[in-house]
Amino acid sequence: MWDIEILNGHLDTTRKALEEEEAAEERRLQARAAERLHEEKAAFRKAERNRLLRIRKSMHIQKEHGLQHQKLVEDAQKNHKIAIKFLKASLGRIREQEQKEEMESREHLKRRMDAVLALKNNITANRETLRKFQAWGQTRAELAKQKAQVEKEAILAQGGDAFKQLFHQRRRQELEAQKRAFEEEQRHRKLEIVSRLWKEEAEEENRRRKQLPPAQPSDRLTLRDKTWCYVADFLEGVTTTAPSYPLDTEDLVYPEAPQLLQAISSESVQCDPGLLTNPEEEIFAEPEISGLWNEDYTPYQVPKEDVERKPVGGTKMDKDILAHTMERLRSGVVHKQVVSGREFKGRPFNSKPELIHFKDFDIGKVYKKKITLINATYTINYCKLVGVEEHLRDFIHIDFNPPGPMSAGMSCEVLVTFKPMINKDLEGNVSFLAQTGGFSVPLKCSTKKCSLSLDKDLIDFGSYVVGETASRVITLTNIGGLGTGFKFQPTSESCDLATSLKTSSFFLYEDKNLYDKVIMPSVSENMFETHESSPVETGKTESKEPEEGRHLYFRVVGVAIDVPVWVPKPNVDLKICMYDRLYQDSVLVHTRSKAALRLRFEVCKELRAHIELLPETGYIQALSSYSVQLKFLPRHSLPEDAGKYFDKETRVLEAPMTIWVADQIKPVGFIVHAIVTTSDLEISPPEVDFGYCTIYEAIKTKVTVHNHSLLPQEFGFVGLPKFVDIQPNDGFGTVLPLESLQLYVIFQPTKAKEYSFELICKSEINRQFKLSCRAVGVHPPLELSHYHIKFAATALYDTSVATLYVINSHLSMNSLTHSVPRIGSQDAAPVGPTSFEFLLPPDSPITISPSVGTVLPGKRCLVQVAFQPVLPEELVRQEALQALSKEAGAKQTRKDTVTQKKDPRRQSILPMRQQNRERQFRVSTPPTLELQKQELKASSEEFQAAQAALARAFGGKFDKFVVPCVIASGDIKDRKETEPMSFSPHNTLYLELWCPTVAPSIVVTSDKGKTVFNFGEVAVGHRGMKKVSIQNISPEDLAVEFSVLNPNGPFVLLNSFNKLLVGETQVLGLSFLPQESIQAQETLDIITKRGTLTLTLLGTGVASVIVCSIEGDVLNMGYVIARESVSSTFKLQNDSTLPIKFSMRLDSLSCTRREDRQQLPQFLVSPEQRTDVVGTQNLNGQSVFSVAPVEGIIEPGKAQDFTVTFSPDHESLYFSDRLQVVLFDKTVSHQILLKGAAREHMMFVEGGDPLDVPVESLTMIPAFDQEHREEAEELKSILVTLEYLQLDTDTPAPPATRELQVGCIRTSQLSPKKSVEFSLDSVSALQHKGFTLEPSRGFVDRGQTKTISISWMPTADFDPDYPLMVSALLVLRGDVKEIYKVLLVAQVVTRS
Repeated sequence: MWDIEILNGHLDTTRKALEEEEAAEERRLQARAAERLHEEKAAFRKAERNRLLRIRKSMHIQKEHGLQHQKLVEDAQKNHKIAIKFLKASLGRIREQEQKEEMESREHLKRRMDAVLALKNNITANRETLRKFQAWGQTRAELAKQKAQVEKEAILAQGGDAFKQLFHQRRRQELEAQKRAFEEEQRHRKLEIVSRLWKEEAEEENRRRKQLPPAQPSDRLTLRDKTWCYVADFLEGVTTTAPSYPLDTEDLVYPEAPQLLQAISSESVQCDPGLLTNPEEEIFAEPEISGLWNEDYTPYQVPKEDVERKPVGGTKMDKDILAHTMERLRSGVVHKQVVSGREFKGRPFNSKPELIHFKDFDIGKVYKKKITLINATYTINYCKLVGVEEHLRDFIHIDFNPPGPMSAGMSCEVLVTFKPMINKDLEGNVSFLAQTGGFSVPLKCSTKKCSLSLDKDLIDFGSYVVGETASRVITLTNIGGLGTGFKFQPTSESCDLATSLKTSSFFLYEDKNLYDKVIMPSVSENMFETHESSPVETGKTESKEPEEGRHLYFRVVGVAIDVPVWVPKPNVDLKICMYDRLYQDSVLVHTRSKAALRLRFEVCKELRAHIELLPETGYIQALSSYSVQLKFLPRHSLPEDAGKYFDKETRVLEAPMTIWVADQIKPVGFIVHAIVTTSDLEISPPEVDFGYCTIYEAIKTKVTVHNHSLLPQEFGFVGLPKFVDIQPNDGFGTVLPLESLQLYVIFQPTKAKEYSFELICKSEINRQFKLSCRAVGVHPPLELSHYHIKFAATALYDTSVATLYVINSHLSMNSLTHSVPRIGSQDAAPVGPTSFEFLLPPDSPITISPSVGTVLPGKRCLVQVAFQPVLPEELVRQEALQALSKEAGAKQTRKDTVTQKKDPRRQSILPMRQQNRERQFRVSTPPTLELQKQELKASSEEFQAAQAALARAFGGKFDKFVVPCVIASGDIKDRKETEPMSFSPHNTLYLELWCPTVAPSIVVTSDKGKTVFNFGEVAVGHRGMKKVSIQNISPEDLAVEFSVLNPNGPFVLLNSFNKLLVGETQVLGLSFLPQESIQAQETLDIITKRGTLTLTLLGTGVASVIVCSIEGDVLNMGYVIARESVSSTFKLQNDSTLPIKFSMRLDSLSCTRREDRQQLPQFLVSPEQRTDVVGTQNLNGQSVFSVAPVEGIIEPGKAQDFTVTFSPDHESLYFSDRLQVVLFDKTVSHQILLKGAAREHMMFVEGGDPLDVPVESLTMIPAFDQEHREEAEELKSILVTLEYLQLDTDTPAPPATRELQVGCIRTSQLSPKKSVEFSLDSVSALQHKGFTLEPSRGFVDRGQTKTISISWMPTADFDPDYPLMVSALLVLRGDVKEIYKVLLVAQVVTRS
C-alpha cells in the first residue's frame, strides 16, 4: 500500500503540473484565437472590397463589349448592304457574259451547221462531177477501143500483124510520154538551178557592198563558173564536156567520164583519181570569205596539255575521275556499264548504215563513204579506232577523229576511203574499241556483175485453131552493173555461145574503157506460130558474162485445134450443190464453120444417173451458136458412182462432157465443175435431260446446231409446247457453213409430273431434225413471294434491304381440287410445318435473315435480304502495298536529295554510285514489303487509306447471285442438335438477286478517307476529340440525316448539318468520354437519298493503374535529431497503357486545412471519430515533410522515383502527415501516411503503452542550456502492461511477453559518444516477481536499435484478483544521460 501512496503522491504532483500547463495552454489558445479572428475579419473585409471591385470592373467590361458588339453589328449590316450591291452587279455581269457566250455558241453552232451543209452540197456536187468525169473517161476509153479495133481490122484486112503493130504503137506512145516527162523535169531543174544561182549572186553582191571581195585563184575556175558554163552550153544545145586540167602520166590511162554520170552524194563518192587533187574544190562551193579554206591553211590543233587542262566537271574530283576514266580507256580496259541497276549488254555503238558496201567499183578510182556511229549504251561512252583487217589495209583508209566522251544517243562520223587496185570482191570488218567492249562494222567491196532476169517463166498461148497466129511479150532485164549479150534458142538446138555473142550482141560498147556505162537491155518479142495440131513447149535464153555463162529458161505452151466447133466456157462451174437438189445451167456452143453441123451431147456413163444434157442431139447453124440445157441432180450415191471424177476429201466433182460433131473424129469437150455437199444439220447433244425442275423456276440448257454443209442454211424449231421456249430469235436463224450455232432451250413446267417430248427443227429445204427431251416437274411445299429481286444502285459499304415471304400454302392432301406438292409422280408431301434454309454463296455481299426457319401451314415467314457491297480485300491489300512501295521510293529519293544538298561535292559522283544504291534498294525493298504484307490488316491505317482511295475511284459494277433455298418437312426446333434436317435436293427454290454497285455519293476526305475512327486509349473521365471531313461527290445537292448514338454511351456527335451541296465539304466533331474501363464501338450512319455512309467509332477507356512500392501505405521515417533531416524514396509504377499525369499533395498544405482546425481537437473525440491524420508540424510554419518531384508524367510501363524528406525543427514523437497521389488533377490514386519522430538527443526508447495524447502541447518547452546539456537528467515513465492468458486445460500457457526498443539516432553532429549505453536496475527483484528482462544492459551503435524482451510468468503466490505492479529504472547514456521509469503491470486473464 505504501507503494501506492508514494505513486499517488508522484501522480498528484504530475497532475498539478498538467493542470497548470492546461490552463496556460488554454490562455495561449484564447489569445491566438482572438488574434486569428482579428486577422480573418481583416482578410474578409479585404476580400469583400476586392469582390466589389471585380463586380464593378466586370460590369464596365460588359458594357464596353456591348458597345463593341453593337458597333460590329452595324458595320456588318453596312458591309452586307455593300456586298449585296456588288453581288448584284457581279451577277448582272455574269449573266451578260453568259448570254454573250450563249449567243457566240449559237452563232458558232450555226456556222458549223452552215459549213456542214456546204460540205454536203460540195460532196454532192463533187460526186456529180466525178460521175461525169468517169462517164467521159469511159466514153473516151470506148472510143479508143473502137478506134483500135478499126485499126486492127484495117491491118488484118491488109494482111499484116495487127498485134505487133499495135504493140509497137503503144510502146512509141509510152516512150514519147516518158520523153516529155523527162524534158519537163529537166526544164524545172534548170529553172531551179538558175533561181538558186541568181539568189547566190544577189547575196554575193550584197556582201561585196559591205566588204572587199576575197582573193580568187587565177589559175583555175570556180565551181560556180563551171556550173554557169554548163548551163549556158546546155541551153545553147552544145554537148558539155568537163574542163581540161593538166594531168599526170598515170592519169592518162583512164578516160574522162562524162560529167552527167558523176554522182556526188553524202554516202558515196565516185571520181577519177586525176580529178581528186583538191576534193574540196570539186565537192563544195567556193567560200565567200577566205581563211579556213586557203590551201596553205592548217587546222589549229589543241595542245595535249591544254586538252588535259580543260575542265570537264565543276570540281577537282570530277577532273580526277575523268582523267582516270580516259586513262583506262586509252589502255584498252573494258568495263561493265551498269545504270539504274541494269547492266548494258550488246553492241555499244550502232552504225548507220550497218554495212559499208562499195558496189560496182572500177580499178583506180577512189570511193568514199561516211558512216555514223551512234552511242547505244545507257550513259557516257568512248570510241577508239582499232583498224581494219590485214587483207584490206592496202585498199581501205579510215579517217576518224575520236570525239571524246559521248553521251547516250550522240553520234560521230567516220570517213571510209576505198581505192581498188585489183578487180576482186573484198570482205572484212572495221574494228573499234568502246569502253564497254569492242565492236566492228562489216565492210564489203563488190565488183561489177551482170544480173539477168525474166519476168515470166511460162508463156501459155492457150488453144488456137490451125493457121492462127498469137504473140506474147517477155522482158529480159539486167539489173547489174556489167553489160552482156544474149541469145534465144530452143532447148533442142545447140550452138556456139561465143560465136553467138560476137555476131548478135549489139548491147556491148566497142569502147572497153567505159566500164561505168550501165547497159539496159531492150524488150524482145518471141513470135510463136504453130503448123501442127499438138502442144508445143520450147524456150531457152543464154547469157554470158566476161568470166562465166549462165542459162535462163522459160516454157512456152500452145495448143493447136483444128475443130471449128468450140465451147466459150470449157469449164462449167455449178458452184456448191446439195444432195437431192436439182441444179440447171445452159452450155453455149459456137461454130466457125460456114455449114450446118449435127451435134450429139454425151455424158460419161459413171455420171449418167446424176447429170443430164438436153437435148441429146441438135443442129448448129453456120457461124452461129447453140445452147444445150444441163441438169444436175446429185444423189447420195455420187461418191461411189463417180469414181475418179469425184474427190471425197475436197468434195469436188470434175465431170467431162463430150460433144460429138458429125463427120469429125475428134470431139469437143467441156468439164462440169461442182462442189457437192450435204444438207445435214447436227443437233448436239441429241437428247436433253432437264432433271428435276420446280414449277416456280425455269431451266436453261445449251444445245449446238452444227452445219455440215458448205452452204449457209436457215432453220427453225416448230410446234413447240407451251412449257418450252428456245432463244435467241424464238429458235429461228441461219447457220453458216461448217460452223456451229448455240441455242438455249428453256424449260418451265406447269405442274408436277414426268415430261418426255421431242423438239422438231426444220431446215429451209424442209428436212426435219429431232431433239429428244425429258424432265421431272416438282411442286415444292413452300413458295417464295418473289423469286427475282432487283436491288437499287447501292454505294460501296452501304446496305440495301429487300423483303420477301416464304409461304406455306399446303393445307390439304386432296389432289382433285388443287395440285398438291410432290416430286414428279411420287407421293404428295405431308401437311404440317415445313422448314427452309437459304444457302448463301461464299464471300458474297448478301445477308439473309432469317436464313433458317419453319413455316406452319397457311402461314408465311418474313425474310429480309440485305446487300452490302464491299471491295475485295486482296484488291485493297494490293493498293495498300503499292502505296507503301511508292512511299518507300519517295523516302529514298528524299534521302538522296538531302544527302546531295548537304554535300555538293557528291553531285558529280552520284551518277556513278546510283547503280549500287538502286541495287541495294531492290534487294532491301521486297523483304520489307513482304513483312508489311503479312502485318497488313483490315484495321491498319494503310489498308483503310487504300480502301478509301479505291472507293472514291470506283466506277461501278453489276453482280448477279442465285441463292438456293432447300426445303424439309418438319419443325427445325424438334430436331436434335447433332441431327441434320432431311432436305430434299429436288425441293429447292432459287432466289435470283441483281446487285448493282455504284461509287458512294458522300466520302470522307480527312485522314486519307478512312471510315473507321479509333480514338485509341483514353483515360477514364477524360475526353478524346476527332474531326471528320465529309464531302459530297455526287452531281446533286443532298439532304443529310444522322443516326442516333447511344445516349448512355461514351461517343457524342458534337455538331450536325442537314444539307450538303454539290462538292461541299462539312466537318463533323466527335468526342469519346469513357466513364469506365471498357472497349467501346458504335456506328454513326450519315443517311442520304443516294446512299448511307457508315462511320465506325472505336475507343478504349483505360483506368489509370498505379502500383506503389510502399506496403501498407505507411511510410515511417523513424527518429531524427531535431533540426536535422532524413530522406526516404519510394516508386510509383505505371502498369496502364497510357502516360499518366500525377501531382503529389500533402494534407498539411491543403487549402481546407484552416477550416479543419477550427473544429474540436482530435484528442477530445473518441478514437472512432478521429479523422485528422495531420499531426505535429514544425514551429516555423513549414511542413515537416516534403516530397519531390511534385508533379510530372509517368510513361506506360515506366516507374517514377519519389524522395520524401523529414525535417523537424523541434522534438516530438507525433510528427505525421498524409501524402495523396492525384492523377490528372482529378482522381486520388494512393494515400500514404507519413510518420516520424524527433529527439534533441541521440538516444530514444520505443514501446510500452501510450501515456499521453498524440497532440503536441501549445506551451513552449524550455530547452536546456548547451553547457548543462550533458548533465541534464529527467525522469520519464514507460508503462508496459502484460496479460497472461490462462488456459482451461492442464497444459501450461506461454508467458506474457512485451518488447522495448532502445535506439541510437544517426546524426551528422560531432559528439564524443559514438554509441548509446543502456542498463536496467532491480533485475533480481523483478525476477522474484516472475519477470524476465533480457538483456539488462548493452550498447547500441549509431543508426541501430536493440530489443529488450520482457516476459512474465505468474508465480505460485500470485493473486489473480489483483494486478501486479512493479517498476525498474532504465538508464541511457549518450550525449546526455536519460532515466526512464519502466512501470510493469501484469495480470492474469482467461479466455472468454
